[in-house]
Amino acid sequence: MNKSINIQDQYLNQLRKDGTNVTVFLLNGFQIRGQIKGFDNFTVLFESEGKQQLVYKHAISTFAPQRNVQLDLDNSEK
Repeated sequence: MNKSINIQDQYLNQLRKDGTNVTVFLLNGFQIRGQIKGFDNFTVLFESEGKQQLVYKHAISTFAPQRNVQLDLDNSEK
């Protein structure tokens, strides 16, 4: 049986592991700049300017990392 690729989890986890600085655009127009410290099915934990912010995923529009994220989508299917 083929497992479906969860790009969202791979992407967020790579950003977290690499400590990549990210600008997150929220639906209300606000921006958060910082690093992803953790995430689950519903939330993303950011550290921004020394403070933690827990943001619900449904409030997020876009993740804009400072550098490109390298994902290995081919190997995740196996």
